[in-house]
Amino acid sequence: MSSKKIITVFGATGAQGGGLARAILNDANGGFVARAVTRDINSDKAKALASLGAEVVAGDVDDQASVDKALDGAYGAYFVTFFWNHFSPELELVQAKTFADAAKKAGLQHAIWSTLEDVREFVPLHDDTMPTLREKYKVPHFDAKGEGNKFFIEAGIPTTFIYPSFYWENFIYFGSGPKKGTDGKLQLTLPIGDAKMGGIASGDIGKCAYGIFKKGKELVGKKIGLAGDQLTGQEMADALSKALGQPVAYNKIPASVYRSFGFPGADDLGNMFQFYTDFEDQVNSLRDIERSKQLNPHLQSFDQWLRKNAAKIPLD
Repeated sequence: MSSKKIITVFGATGAQGGGLARAILNDANGGFVARAVTRDINSDKAKALASLGAEVVAGDVDDQASVDKALDGAYGAYFVTFFWNHFSPELELVQAKTFADAAKKAGLQHAIWSTLEDVREFVPLHDDTMPTLREKYKVPHFDAKGEGNKFFIEAGIPTTFIYPSFYWENFIYFGSGPKKGTDGKLQLTLPIGDAKMGGIASGDIGKCAYGIFKKGKELVGKKIGLAGDQLTGQEMADALSKALGQPVAYNKIPASVYRSFGFPGADDLGNMFQFYTDFEDQVNSLRDIERSKQLNPHLQSFDQWLRKNAAKIPLD
């Protein structure tokens, strides 16, 4: 056991980190052990990881000392931030710096930073084809992660930068799934026109990350986009119709209408969908399905994910 390399997994009880921790724990001959970092070591999810053999440690990304401690003796680490817990891109930047500083001190041999595009590199702040938000951002939950890449690069940390896609779990937990219209029929409302959008089962992100760690230094310095499928809104609606056993229409709306919906983060997400649409080729070429499948042979397509999860999608 002592000869195995320690991978410190931040967000180990969340979607991405949890997938990675379980992938490590389920591979007895993989040469790695999982050190699962969580704020609450007594939570049910933390206890479940411990029962599978993880070393569960308390850690808080807002506490540099606890992040440093969690990396002590580690070969590698998985770093992810949680924008939707606080809605603060500024805090995400601070947390990225905390991670990079700790990784440098620990002398990590391989870090994975879960990032996204800095949309301001595609649409400058002065470009009003996409609204500028909070005076400094185009897509706040993308931009800060993308800007955070510099901390890992400048510190010289051997890092693989992964770029996830739209979580299909958003259809279950984030209110993005089909809703009944005034006629009582289901509609999938998305502002992506006829563009294809990459999507992925959140648990597959961690499995792909494990594939990256298993490749060793081969993917250090690389940008690796992850997707299980790339589908139009109509194709998603058709797949949902089949899986749910009732018709789902695709309600194609402009991003400006989505931004006006008023729920927390609607403007951020409206800009995100506009980015997916306006830069469809760049976004999807990075998020290569075949490469994702090479990293994770069990990668799920949207149809496969729906067969397991369609019953969980609320239709009220």
